[in-house]
Amino acid sequence: MKVQPNAPSPPLAPAVETAADLAVHLERVRLHRSELRESVAAVDLALEAPIARGGMWRERVRAALAELGHDFEDHITLTEGPGGLYERLRHAAPRLSVPVDRLAAEHRELREVIHGYLTVLEHGGTIGDLPVFREELTVLVGRLVRHRQRGGDLVYEAYDVDLGGSD
Repeated sequence: MKVQPNAPSPPLAPAVETAADLAVHLERVRLHRSELRESVAAVDLALEAPIARGGMWRERVRAALAELGHDFEDHITLTEGPGGLYERLRHAAPRLSVPVDRLAAEHRELREVIHGYLTVLEHGGTIGDLPVFREELTVLVGRLVRHRQRGGDLVYEAYDVDLGGSD
């Protein structure tokens, strides 16, 4: 590849990443993890409200789930995008490629589930049994918590860096 004299230099490939570059990226990941944790907690809190409130309960859950959906999309971009965490993990610790691929597959599943529930809530879909609907969303919250835990474990295994469980 021929480089033009005034052309911006290409970004560093993860294989030649400096410790400072990694530290900056991991701080971005840490901050985002905190936002995602707060979004998951907001959905959990919304689910705790009395179902008897009907429309109010539904709107509160919808708003919290919409924010979670947005933060989850940001999470996918940060982890799976070019130069993202998963690419960096694969370069730093190729032995972790299979668990990284599992997390990426979970992204597709979780995104679909989040958007499916959000579609029902946003477009006035019929929720036949609110307690069952709430239980399904509570299971989703648990899946998201476990996904976050597995991601933190992988970062620790690759870099010996704790992203923080209580951030």
